[in-house]
Amino acid sequence: MEVIALDVEDAVAAQAGGADRLELVSDMGADGLTPALETFAAVRAAVGIPVRVMLRAEDGFAAGGAGALEALCETARALRAEGAREFVLGFLGDDGRADLAAVAALADAMGPQARWTFHRALDRAADRDAVRKQLADQPGLDTYLTAGSASGVDEGLPTLLAEAGRGDEPGYEPRILVGGGLRLKHVPVLRGAGISAFHVGGAVRPGGWDAPVSAQAVRVWRSAVDGA
Repeated sequence: MEVIALDVEDAVAAQAGGADRLELVSDMGADGLTPALETFAAVRAAVGIPVRVMLRAEDGFAAGGAGALEALCETARALRAEGAREFVLGFLGDDGRADLAAVAALADAMGPQARWTFHRALDRAADRDAVRKQLADQPGLDTYLTAGSASGVDEGLPTLLAEAGRGDEPGYEPRILVGGGLRLKHVPVLRGAGISAFHVGGAVRPGGWDAPVSAQAVRVWRSAVDGA
């Protein structure tokens, strides 16, 4: 179970509630951007669970021009020097296919030991299967964060269930991490299909994105995931 954290308070509450991992971001108004280096360092010092750091400089799923990409790579190198070993990223070209040049540049900047998630850019791709095949040989890719649809899990559930059964095909080996409109009622259905990784953000913030993560809300999700 992965929980979105914006700061140390979120991180500590998520860990207390039973989260297995954090996705550390800033600016959820832009659906999650790269956090400050100081925020990562403080979170890493405050918790003992893995922290995946978002690499994304602006809203949308384009990496930007050469200068923007190099700046993001420099940020990745700085995070790596600070101890980051897990990341989240995902970029598409104008044709709706994976931006392999951007992904490869960031993979190099993150280093050979890094493990990373290709995030919900997959849900905006022109062809999900084609993107998975494009990325099949990318080093360190071990997870796809996806709702199955750009509209969320309600609409994407059939796609998620179908993809769960294709784990032995090229491009489908990375773990499916379900997030984006995920609700408690979805968990037993997804678990029944063999999906065992879940990502929550607003669902564990009863006061909305301007309020912190609730440890109790995380415990509710922890119980649902464990009991499904």
